[in-house]
Formats: sequence, structure tokens, C-alpha cells
Amino acid sequence: MKCWLAADDLLVIAAADLPQFKKGGSVVRNNYFWALQAIAAQARRGKDWEFDDVVWVALGRLLLFFFNSGYLMTSETLLEFPANAYIPPSLLSVSTWQNPLELD
Repeated sequence: MKCWLAADDLLVIAAADLPQFKKGGSVVRNNYFWALQAIAAQARRGKDWEFDDVVWVALGRLLLFFFNSGYLMTSETLLEFPANAYIPPSLLSVSTWQNPLELD
């Protein structure tokens, strides 16, 4: 999931990479959606979601939990920061840098 750090210690996850709620869809994916939305500071439909620094430890645990469930792919549970960007220590275990050679 593409993300970046914004002002005021907000982690922002790109709307295009967020899980989608689908009525009658996968229980795991829908639970993932609701769990992420529950700890987000801002989670508007079709917009980027924001996470305060006070929930970053919880966010990391949540991402690891859903990755370890075996139902979600790494790309759905790994935070991708811009190349050479600072990654907060509490998110290191669930983060990587985007490949600067990849085209969007």
C-alpha cells in the first residue's frame, strides 16, 4: 500500500491501495477494511486515509495479523514509502520503500 508521512505526524495511505468493503464479499477482506477504518483518524470514501502516530503500533500489529492470516497478499499488507523516505521505527516491520524504477 503506497503511503507517506504528512505534516503533524500523519501517515497517509493512498486511496487506490486501500481495501474495499464489498457487501457479500470476503469476510477477511471486509474485516480488514473495518479494522483499518476503526483506527484511522480520517477515512473518507474514495479519499486517502490518515493515521495518527498514536496508532502506528496498532496499525503495524493489524497489518502483521492480517498478513499472517494467509488470506491477504503482501502487497495488501505492506506499507510502501517513497524511495529513501523516513520510515518510523514502529512501522519498520511492515514497511518497505517503493522501487524508484517502477512506473505508476
